Amino acid sequence: MWTKTVDRCWLTVIPKKEYTMFSKEVFAGRRAALLKSGLKGIAFFPANDEASLNYPDNTYRYRQDSNFAYFFGLDTPDLVGVIDFESGEEILFGREITIDDIIWCGNLPSLTEQGEMIAVKQTRDINGFGEYLRDAVAKGRQIHMLPPYRGDMKIKLAKWFNTDIDSLSNYVSQELIKEVVKLREIKTEVEIEDMEKAAVTAYYMHTTAMKMCKPGVIEQEIAGAVEGIAISNGYGVSFPVILSVDGQTLHNHNHNNILQEGRMVVCDAGAETKNYYASDFTRTIPVGGKFNSRQSDIYNIVLKANMEVIKNTRPGIRYFDMHTLAVRTIIEGLNAVGLMKGNVDDALAAGAHFLFMPHGLGHAMGMDVHDMEGLGENNVGYDAETPRSTKEGFKGLRCGKILKPGMVVTDEPGIYFIPTLIDIWKAEGKHKEFINYDKVETFKDFGGIRIEDDLLITNDGNRVLGRPIPKTVAEVETCCAEGREWMRIPGII
Repeated sequence: MWTKTVDRCWLTVIPKKEYTMFSKEVFAGRRAALLKSGLKGIAFFPANDEASLNYPDNTYRYRQDSNFAYFFGLDTPDLVGVIDFESGEEILFGREITIDDIIWCGNLPSLTEQGEMIAVKQTRDINGFGEYLRDAVAKGRQIHMLPPYRGDMKIKLAKWFNTDIDSLSNYVSQELIKEVVKLREIKTEVEIEDMEKAAVTAYYMHTTAMKMCKPGVIEQEIAGAVEGIAISNGYGVSFPVILSVDGQTLHNHNHNNILQEGRMVVCDAGAETKNYYASDFTRTIPVGGKFNSRQSDIYNIVLKANMEVIKNTRPGIRYFDMHTLAVRTIIEGLNAVGLMKGNVDDALAAGAHFLFMPHGLGHAMGMDVHDMEGLGENNVGYDAETPRSTKEGFKGLRCGKILKPGMVVTDEPGIYFIPTLIDIWKAEGKHKEFINYDKVETFKDFGGIRIEDDLLITNDGNRVLGRPIPKTVAEVETCCAEGREWMRIPGII
């Protein structure tokens, strides 16, 4: 049952719901769908190991491998899930709980009980997995493995296969990658419900940032508050918080600046549920709560690009075309304020907008905030119908393929004034027929603006996930005005 708790500092009411792991039928259904793919041989999915921070027993916060979590659901290390496509056999390799585990971590389910939680009947000792794998190789069975992305796992895999790390690529299966992408990119009702929870948490993260965005505040104070909300309402942040007045740096994780009137803060932050489903929103906030005229002019161009994408995104279209729509809108807006000039179509074809928006419109989302990109960006965001562009201003788009109901993508246009990039282009005279460098020079102290929403593709269009986060100039300013003094700990920061 939903209950309400009051955040005493910000007087916001956050709905809470007890975390429940998806039912075993969900995981059994996912494995059954993979079994129907027509693949031959066996596929295996290793769980992530613990990773040490600064000495062996002090580990980073545990994060399960998303593909293991998708098919086998368990949130612990020392596990491998196996699917045999020919016999239909499913095996969970793991280790039994010891008295040391119980002393330090409390009562934990046995290996058999863990199998029962995800509808896997057969369990085996993890120490026998290497022999099982080598035996399958010796018998000439086809082995399907997804690309490893962590060094410790590569070492373990090399040991299991009795080979060297450089040879592991021989076992990475493009066929399995294709089938996993096909399954994971379309979100079911239970997945969408979880992503809604992550999106609602993000609402409180971003509105809190707006209320705190006042002169004299250190960025770290806001970043810490934002991350704390994510931890309090799920697994934590879906990626390290990006929060800075230096918004012209796209992924700025420095939080040391003291906020000053006249600057803007780019806050790019999302939450992750305990089932690992993500949200990812960005808002740009005026320090002190009011945009000046120069800021609002640029802000409204970005907002229009964001809204045009929401208005036009639907199944059956390429997200590449929505990227094109967004940057065309930005070129038109920059022409109107005198920062760009010339024919819009020609500027678009030349990629002149790259100076102001050197990234793509968005990416796929799901259990990973950049969904499944460990399987290869092109494998997730592109296909035979939509190959990746090689043109500047278009090749940075992470997801460009035809949209289907159940897909989730981000819509995150932006305008940035990057002094070094401006200097390089100006010195080269690059696209001088489209860029008013004299006026651009006066914006080198501006920073950047990005506005981002998470779009679920529906049967006839799309909808933005979560509770609407203030986005228009008036809405953002109103939210900022709701902020009040909060308790600060003197001498800590």
